[in-house]
Amino acid sequence: MKKIFLIGAIALCGAINAQTFGAKAGMNISSLSNFDGSKSKVGLNAGIFMNAPLAADFSIQPELLYNMKGAKESGGDGTINIDYISVPVMFQYNATPQFYLEAGPEFGFVVGSKFKGSGLSVDFKDGTESFDVGLGLGAGYYFIPQLGLTARYVAGLMNVIKDNGGDSVKNNVFQVGLAYKFVK
Repeated sequence: MKKIFLIGAIALCGAINAQTFGAKAGMNISSLSNFDGSKSKVGLNAGIFMNAPLAADFSIQPELLYNMKGAKESGGDGTINIDYISVPVMFQYNATPQFYLEAGPEFGFVVGSKFKGSGLSVDFKDGTESFDVGLGLGAGYYFIPQLGLTARYVAGLMNVIKDNGGDSVKNNVFQVGLAYKFVK
């Protein structure tokens, strides 16, 4: 874990002169794989980012996001809400000044987990793994230099539910939203 943060800190310091900062917010459509009787649910994501050029057409974009993930019960009114502080580190190919493609890891730290349904709200944090890793693929388009539309799919790589009868339950999240750059 310390190595991940050290690599991120070195990347941030090396690009300190040409970076752009911004904020983003949007909608998550999340599900849990191998979790019987579940379907997708809608949540939010919001946070900040820094974009730093690495070469003429490439940049790195570390982010700090609050992410609402989980799933709904299929045929019931129950919902599993797993909230994360996520740290995606996206490597971006800038196909044009406005359009980019991106890929990279996302590291998630659970801040809360609840099961809600049938008038109940039960803390589920002890049944949830405290750390998650995913792989993100996405794209974005800036309509003007400050404002853009983003889309990303994050496939979970780690089990997020403890003691699920041997099945590995992973997050799957499609994100869409707006990004605002604080342009100099």
